[in-house]
Amino acid sequence: MSFHLLTKARKRTVFSYLLSRAFSHESQRPSRPSFGIAFDIDGVLLLGNSPVGGSPGALRKLYSADGGLKIPYVFLTNGGGFPEAKRAFELSQLLGVNVSPSQVLQGHSPFKQLVKRFENDLVVAVGKGEPAAVMTEYGFKCVLSMDEYASCFENIDPLAPYKKWTTKLAAIQNSKFNESFPRNDVFSKRVQAAFVVSDPVDWSRDIQVLCDILKTGGLPGRNVGPQPHIYFANDDLEYQTKFPSERLGMGAFRIALESVFNRIHPHCLEYTCFGKPHPSVFKNAEIVLQKLVASLYEDFYNRNHDNTSSFKTLYMIGDNPAVDIKGARQTGHPWFSILTRTGVFKGKDNHDKFSADLVVDTVEEAVDYILAKECAS
Repeated sequence: MSFHLLTKARKRTVFSYLLSRAFSHESQRPSRPSFGIAFDIDGVLLLGNSPVGGSPGALRKLYSADGGLKIPYVFLTNGGGFPEAKRAFELSQLLGVNVSPSQVLQGHSPFKQLVKRFENDLVVAVGKGEPAAVMTEYGFKCVLSMDEYASCFENIDPLAPYKKWTTKLAAIQNSKFNESFPRNDVFSKRVQAAFVVSDPVDWSRDIQVLCDILKTGGLPGRNVGPQPHIYFANDDLEYQTKFPSERLGMGAFRIALESVFNRIHPHCLEYTCFGKPHPSVFKNAEIVLQKLVASLYEDFYNRNHDNTSSFKTLYMIGDNPAVDIKGARQTGHPWFSILTRTGVFKGKDNHDKFSADLVVDTVEEAVDYILAKECAS
């Protein structure tokens, strides 16, 4: 290739450059990746909003020099509260790499599967962040956040007068609510399902209002009725933040709600939990990784073969033995579990009950191990 042509090639997009190389140097075309990686986020890549364990550098090793994705990977987290596109943008900014929304698998992502069932029903979304926006983006047409829903019922939260920030927030959100949803419908239309999208902020109010919804058949203040459905995005008892010891997660909230409900209602709470360590989450991640590889080969090499799995190994890198490691081990082949010491797990040796295939100090060490093992660079 002449100097003139090489200069032009450098100015082309990644697509056209690699496509021209594939056409003229067929024998040099890299083989289809036989492995993929799933990263937990909190405690592995980030503590709060701060990168940890050399995560930006570790992720950059999965890209080629020109910025193209070289190694297929996804973020597999039980966290959430924001739409996948917004979370992808945030991760891109914090970690310094280009993250696609399709690479972000959050605890509440499986809620998409329930759209057909509750598409036109009144549902309540609970949790920090933008739970109603998440559900609306998934296709639910009649969804209210817990802030919006609770603000419609005077005196439903007896502690509201002492929560100045909550009162102000509810007032702001309630003004938007008046424009988008008829208030009378809240008092006459039963809540068919509650979705705990992310960690609740106001436990006392949310437990109170959820008990009202669940024990009355979806009409707070009325007589006892059939329990509406309630879904939890995950069942994590603890997770790691910047604070030295673990913080209580959605699983703790579920236990609290269940304990109260079972004391005030003749029947035990019925609920469904998603998220890791359920094997379905890991199987879905494998499907997403397959699609990611197929899209890369279709775009870059025009070689879109069938979508059958070609992965010899899928690596789960996590910090929580009871969630990340347990899930990968329960799912089995082709999952290989790697436990880091930057989050929930801080032990010197492997975890006694949920032992990982490999224990490392940081995510960067994990990525280096994977690339050396797979002979990828």
